[in-house]
Amino acid sequence: MLAGAASLSLMCAGEAIAQDAGGIAAFQKLKQSEWADNFDSGTRSVRPVRTSVPILSPTTVPAMEQAIFVYQDLVSRGGWNTVPSGQALKLGMRHPNIVALRRRLVASGDLRETAGAGDAFDSYVQAAIVRFQERHGLPADGVVGKGTVQALNVPADVRLNQLVVNLERIRTMGAPENRYILVNVPGARIEVIEAGRVVSRHTAVVGKVDRQTPLLSSNIREINFNPFWTVPKSIIERDLIPKMQKNPDYLKESRIRIYTPQGDELAPEFVNWNTNEAADYMFRQDPGDQNSLGSVRMNFDNPHQVFLHDTPSKTLFGSDYRFESSGCVRVHNVREIVSWILRDTGYNRASVDRAIRSGERIDVDVVNPPDLYTVYFTAWTTGDGVIHFRDDIYNYDSQGAVALNQPDELIGSPVTQ
Repeated sequence: MLAGAASLSLMCAGEAIAQDAGGIAAFQKLKQSEWADNFDSGTRSVRPVRTSVPILSPTTVPAMEQAIFVYQDLVSRGGWNTVPSGQALKLGMRHPNIVALRRRLVASGDLRETAGAGDAFDSYVQAAIVRFQERHGLPADGVVGKGTVQALNVPADVRLNQLVVNLERIRTMGAPENRYILVNVPGARIEVIEAGRVVSRHTAVVGKVDRQTPLLSSNIREINFNPFWTVPKSIIERDLIPKMQKNPDYLKESRIRIYTPQGDELAPEFVNWNTNEAADYMFRQDPGDQNSLGSVRMNFDNPHQVFLHDTPSKTLFGSDYRFESSGCVRVHNVREIVSWILRDTGYNRASVDRAIRSGERIDVDVVNPPDLYTVYFTAWTTGDGVIHFRDDIYNYDSQGAVALNQPDELIGSPVTQ
């Protein structure tokens, strides 16, 4: 029997399995009953990926412990097969590589073992691919392209290590009781949580590999409508000076003003752009459609000069690679999350819209400020039978426990700033 023949679809967290030969037999029996109880014969897929249960739920730790046991068993039997790369595979095709694709999807529980065989890419395979893509944060188009093949071919022992490392991160945090916002950096996604349930989820754009979003805990204390943007010194040196060297009108076109340490405005032509002289001045961008913070900024105490904010570059939210910022977190559907933050401050969606349309600079102190956590979770499951994985974009997983000892950026652990 092939090592990948056992499905990895999980049972509910309360259904613990003894870690011995008898436990494995019990798991196989319960696994079969789960297929019978939860399988939709119309789609030939297993449990849906979408859920209102947050990552930091009371069921997450026991569910991850169970997932680790299942993956340990799979790895001990050789893991799963690889899928050859080459031509993209999609609905209606026949191709020899589809045989290996079916085996691989069965191994991870995305395709039922009885959903057919052979080299045909049918609707059952397509539904399984969509589920696999959703679990791995990929565009769920049902097409097996380069990115999907790469994710399929990550070895089972690497996925097992992700589960082990992330179990400790999640165990450290527990399940927060207050309302909070969780930014999961590797997933470039945001969860808004209240009363233990997900209120909304938002796509995010987070820090580049060389300009990482810091990992911390704080709370959202202030909302700025139509904000100014004061350019950090690091961006002046790395971005703004080179842009001015190429285009002397860049500051004017971007509505960025220069101020001396005494507060006097300085014309760009009085700065030597062939040196780092510009880093001695303050650069501030006026509010407006071109402002890098967009129409709203969410402030929280931190020593890194980062924020959650809107953006004029909204096309980035449609990309499957959203590690493009200089450390701040850009938020999709920002008005929805701001309305939730300001709910107890007397604002609703209509008044948020009016504040933005006014174009006026408005600063609002938040009543009942929600907690904020920026975390690094590349693997999790909440007991719903679905295991999620994301790329280790900052290479923290390979650092293991060492990464948990960073002085004020604990991975997955609250640090009051």
